[in-house]
Amino acid sequence: MIIKSSTVMRNDYGLISNLAHERQEPIYITKNGEGDLVVMSIDAFEKREELIRLKAKLDAAEYSRISGESTVSIDEARKRLAEKYSHAGI
Repeated sequence: MIIKSSTVMRNDYGLISNLAHERQEPIYITKNGEGDLVVMSIDAFEKREELIRLKAKLDAAEYSRISGESTVSIDEARKRLAEKYSHAGI
């Protein structure tokens, strides 16, 4: 966990930016000794958002499975995809 004061951010933005890009993790910014902000690179933020979206999809799939919705085997899924590709001429 990286923790820096707002003074460091104000006086040495380059340090904060370099840390964010190098470490690819959130940097916690404090103000008067208390947590205030979290800063991270855009790449790290987008990866984090993608993981959150993926987790939501996995949670929805798991909910469907445990609630008894019908499923298909991997072999059946492959067969269906092969049929779709053959009809599409791919």
